[in-house]
Amino acid sequence: MNRQESFIEGARDVAPALVGNVPFGVIVGVTAVGIGIDPFAIVAMSGLLFAGAAQLAMIDLLGEAAPLAIVVLTGLVVNLRYVMYSATISQYLTEYGPKWRGVVAAFLIDITFAMSVTKVTDEPAVDTVAYYLGVGIPLWITWVSATAAGALLGASVPASWHLDFAVPLVFMALLAPAVEDGSTAVAAAVGGVVAVALTGVAFNAGLLAGASAGILAGAVAGRWMA
Repeated sequence: MNRQESFIEGARDVAPALVGNVPFGVIVGVTAVGIGIDPFAIVAMSGLLFAGAAQLAMIDLLGEAAPLAIVVLTGLVVNLRYVMYSATISQYLTEYGPKWRGVVAAFLIDITFAMSVTKVTDEPAVDTVAYYLGVGIPLWITWVSATAAGALLGASVPASWHLDFAVPLVFMALLAPAVEDGSTAVAAAVGGVVAVALTGVAFNAGLLAGASAGILAGAVAGRWMA
């Protein structure tokens, strides 16, 4: 399968998933503008960072005037799973140089990783990078466009509507599918309890403590259950 065919197949396979990214992107845009972030800045953030959960967590902290170091560290912790993703997908990129690996890294999110690894495993003849970009580029365009729409919408929404309630709802929606077994349930429970218990701690460190505790508890539970 040549590069063009692989790219088109990737775009076709990801098409049904694009719709699900629209409301999430709109919420990110609306929330960011609601706390005073410039619309251009949040659109640029979506284009450069391209990580919805991390963006929303960072936006929430910025709205609470958290120190910049905590905001950045939170984004890194939320995106820590991408280290594992990159280590796994790198075995399919041995024939590609640093330039293409850098391009691949820019579009690495849950969907591009899962769909590409599955496709390459099932159909070794597919061009890995072409298929990957066929999945990733439409997702990126959809995400940035949805964020821009949310930023424009948010600029016209009265502050009295208090749309910031959407932030915890989105994270709950992201959490539910991730709880797949006992270890992930333990991680979610411990992380949530610790984060809530440490609400009000200086520099909003409760979120980082909750994330760290959840990861540790999930790892211990996974080993014990195994």
